Amino acid sequence: MKSSLEDTLLAAIRTIPDYPRPGILFRDITTLLGNARAFRRAIDELVHPYAGLKIDKIAGIEARGFILGGAVAHQLSAGFVPIRKKGKLPYETVRVAYSLEYGLDEMEMHKDGVSPGEKVIVVDDLIATGGTAEAAVKLLRQIGADIVAACFVIDLPDLGGRQKLEALDVPVRTLIGYEGH
Repeated sequence: MKSSLEDTLLAAIRTIPDYPRPGILFRDITTLLGNARAFRRAIDELVHPYAGLKIDKIAGIEARGFILGGAVAHQLSAGFVPIRKKGKLPYETVRVAYSLEYGLDEMEMHKDGVSPGEKVIVVDDLIATGGTAEAAVKLLRQIGADIVAACFVIDLPDLGGRQKLEALDVPVRTLIGYEGH
């Protein structure tokens, strides 16, 4: 039997078959975001292990990580730094390339978004293959951030993303997992 947290979150997340292409089960958290009780519960659970710690910044990965990360930053009284796709930020940036299924992409952040030694938590909605989250960790470390953890609402464990981050010595916190994604 699933816990009350799992029941609440699973009931609030919509699954869309064959999106963005056949064979994919897309886990849509917009329904969770629109459900005040589920949204509050998810944020509270993401924040809980870090309450009382000195966290300097929350780094949210575009785009759903902005929504979740902003709420987590507020709860932890931390600053927020967006990690975006290349070309979306107006000031001087640092950048990292990462692999996609069919090629490369780049993500960036403002070069002054995090100072060396600041304690940072990376936040996004879902960890699948881990490529984007791994790139975010490398980007933050490139400018000297101390990565405390990476937090996600959803884990697709069969795709190995958690292991990629743990191999970089980044603790991973997820709230629910979908076997067989």
